[in-house]
Amino acid sequence: MTHDHRPEILRYTAFSADPAGGNPAGVVLDAAGLDEERMLAIAAELGYSESAFLTERTGEGAYTIRYFSPKAEVPFCGHATVATALALAERGGPGALEFTTPAGAVPVSVVREGGALLATLTSVAPHVEEVAEADLTEALAALDWAVADLDPALPPRIAYAGARHLVLAAATRERLAELDYDFARLEALMRRLDLTTLQLVWREGPEVFHVRDPFPVGGVVEDPATGAAAAAFGAYARELGLAPEAAVLTLHQGADMGRPGTLTVELRAGDARIRVSGTGTRIG
Repeated sequence: MTHDHRPEILRYTAFSADPAGGNPAGVVLDAAGLDEERMLAIAAELGYSESAFLTERTGEGAYTIRYFSPKAEVPFCGHATVATALALAERGGPGALEFTTPAGAVPVSVVREGGALLATLTSVAPHVEEVAEADLTEALAALDWAVADLDPALPPRIAYAGARHLVLAAATRERLAELDYDFARLEALMRRLDLTTLQLVWREGPEVFHVRDPFPVGGVVEDPATGAAAAAFGAYARELGLAPEAAVLTLHQGADMGRPGTLTVELRAGDARIRVSGTGTRIG
């Protein structure tokens, strides 16, 4: 245990070019001297939904990465992955990276578009599963949603692309905007089902969605821009035939929190993995 090691702690936001938008993340590019207790303490001190720690460089552009919320380690975090990739690209230039996460290998490419850096992560192999009726009933009760508040065209499912998310579709934008849930009750259900967030969605158009992500298991009420959930949602959209085999979906998130961000989700024919893209910027 090396508490005397004081790493540089960077702060980036992902999925927005505005420091006041998107989802902030702590980034530690040299966490080799940190144990779990110290990484968790840094994440808690920052108070962001997640922070990322590069614990080992395993090759050219290849790193082992770990993610911590203020309360616990999580297996995968999309926005902190994007933030870390952008931090590395600002120092070493755009290019290909590969992160070994607790969920598996996640390649990331960083390119420069119009003067801005854009990162694209490729998820681990996703899957989608049914939700037990009793669990859905409990989730709706914790949210204070009625069954009539759901969009019947987008049925509830649990989707995974590195972390598990319960996807619930609101019938109206107003229902999505009015988020006021029972924190402890929802947290208990999510722990039992091993969920990272709820992916609450409203479909504006065939390829445009608005999303919100309650994150009580991470110790925060809501995640402003959720790359892992966006990847899971891409798998959900493909599985349910909401999008063609090759498609680009746009997810708007964070506006209801005053931190608007945009996540681009790409489905490719012949590849089960989901790609999530976004820009970002350093905070401060």
